[in-house]
Amino acid sequence: MPTVLRIGGLRVVIYPNDHRPAHVHVIGDGEAVFILRCPEGPPELRECYWFNRSDVTHIAAALASHLAELCKQWRLIHGDY
Repeated sequence: MPTVLRIGGLRVVIYPNDHRPAHVHVIGDGEAVFILRCPEGPPELRECYWFNRSDVTHIAAALASHLAELCKQWRLIHGDY
């Protein structure tokens, strides 16, 4: 599973055998899945386990600031969004 970004101690992962729509898994003490909504964004929380609301807000903002690169990485791994 390629780590495509790090946010502090969190890993942002795109699984090679995953499905559309374009999304990332954020893994740390918890896990959250965000739909990227490429290419314009903003990322949208799909599911969350063990992160609190403040964590989710911070993660979403970090993903939004790296959206172009994350969408590019998704396309490199999967092709279309």
